[in-house]
Amino acid sequence: MSVRLSRRSALFATAGAAAALPSISWAQDAANDDAALAEAVDAYVRKCLEAWPDQPALSVAVVKDGQAILTRGYGVKAMDRPGAADERTLFAVASNTKAVTCAALAILVDEGKVKWDAPVRDYLPGFSLSKPGLNDMVTVRDLVSHRIGFGLGAGDLLFWPNSDRTRAEIMAAIPHVPIEDQFRTRYHYCNLMFVAAGEVVAAASGLPWEAFVQTRILDRLGMADTLPVMRGADPARCALPHGRVGPPLRYQGAMTRIADSVQEVWDWSAAGAAGGFLTNAVDWSKWMAVQLANGALPDGTRLFSEAQSREMWRPNVIVSNSGGPTPDMPGRAVTATYATGWQVMDYRGERLITHGGGSPGGISGTVLLPGRKVGFSYFTNAEESFLLRALRSGIADVIMGPTRMGPAFDWIADSKRLETEGNARSLAAAAEIDAKQAAGAKPSLPQSAYAGTWRDPWYGDVRITARDVQLWLEFTRSPALKGPLEPYDGETFRTRFPDKREEDVFVTFELENGHPVRATMKAVSPDADFSYDFHDLKLTRVG
Repeated sequence: MSVRLSRRSALFATAGAAAALPSISWAQDAANDDAALAEAVDAYVRKCLEAWPDQPALSVAVVKDGQAILTRGYGVKAMDRPGAADERTLFAVASNTKAVTCAALAILVDEGKVKWDAPVRDYLPGFSLSKPGLNDMVTVRDLVSHRIGFGLGAGDLLFWPNSDRTRAEIMAAIPHVPIEDQFRTRYHYCNLMFVAAGEVVAAASGLPWEAFVQTRILDRLGMADTLPVMRGADPARCALPHGRVGPPLRYQGAMTRIADSVQEVWDWSAAGAAGGFLTNAVDWSKWMAVQLANGALPDGTRLFSEAQSREMWRPNVIVSNSGGPTPDMPGRAVTATYATGWQVMDYRGERLITHGGGSPGGISGTVLLPGRKVGFSYFTNAEESFLLRALRSGIADVIMGPTRMGPAFDWIADSKRLETEGNARSLAAAAEIDAKQAAGAKPSLPQSAYAGTWRDPWYGDVRITARDVQLWLEFTRSPALKGPLEPYDGETFRTRFPDKREEDVFVTFELENGHPVRATMKAVSPDADFSYDFHDLKLTRVG
């Protein structure tokens, strides 16, 4: 069980209850006056930063009635270097990119080049899955709804952490990635199918995904600073990634800068349609404005039709449901759904459209309140998930003010409480992991017996070699995932990756006739990001 707010929770938790407002009258004034609203949001953001003093940089944008009323940067782009963050500082926004990919598809639907409910094979004839019966059934809508049946984060090791794979190689691996659930029955977040959606854009338009997005969306909106993929991004213009790399586990210890550039830890050029964007508050305010205008541009033309705007916000699968608000969670959603690149839910009696993004060293989010023609975004360059939680709900309540759903809730204090409790559980889990290793049984064979080449059908090869008195493990397509492999308990070993930004892994070998023939893996830490989908690997010894 997860012991802290995971990246999945950061991306898709309901907006929940709100943080304490400076005063009720302030929020009421903000509802009627753009300047007061901007001031109220700014004051609340500063209050959040006081509660999370280790957060290096933060960027916030608020759009109302088609206009940006606040675009602001806070803090520093790197905690150990000069350079203040401002409204044009670039942040990796990861899965916020998904809504842009869906808008690209919507443009092609308007042009009659794509149909949401047409089979993917109409556009990608070679598209295949590990359940062949689905090959002719999966539609474009299925690709972008997280409902095909893949497990959470299935296939992410193809591009997380940074891989040397091309987009074509990722697509070629799809037929081998396991599908664990029934088709169209439950929600399971899946980056991999958004890579395929980007290839549908390319096939239908004749342009690579990034070229289509650049010319048909970014250029038309005047988002001149935004990069669809971050390869070549100038580090001086970027908020550099920060995080906690232990000890004892990842997400524990002191805050530190974890890279000299964003792309050092987050280069999703090959998987750009799932999470490649690098943008800033000024540019993203233009994106939120066209969303709230249902595709209409200020000059009277359209990026996409109103019909397609409605289609992208139409729920396709239930994410979660509950009994609704409670005294300690007054904003809890009755139903949260995933539409087409957006999550759609009820919040304090209104419809809320949202999406999050998580990358190594950064988290971000976008929230739209269509009934109010208001949207806001928050970009960070550290992995403080509970700060994200406070920003999302607190800013929403500053905008909404008091409602019939009840008084404001102290979201900052509640998030700090959960953070403290989660940290305590994480430290206890780390101690338990170490204690089990200290008391673990010895392997039944000499360590050299486990050396060899181990192959998974979709990932490829993992090599284990004998070096002096220890084993060395290497994921052949993931440069950061290599390091010593040491005994843990019986036939289970664990890594100690020198790159502390990465999650260590347990490797459990299966013996036949006294020889290791198969192996499975899982992350060592219970806090590991879901994109380290080691558990989906089924390794067979091939050499």
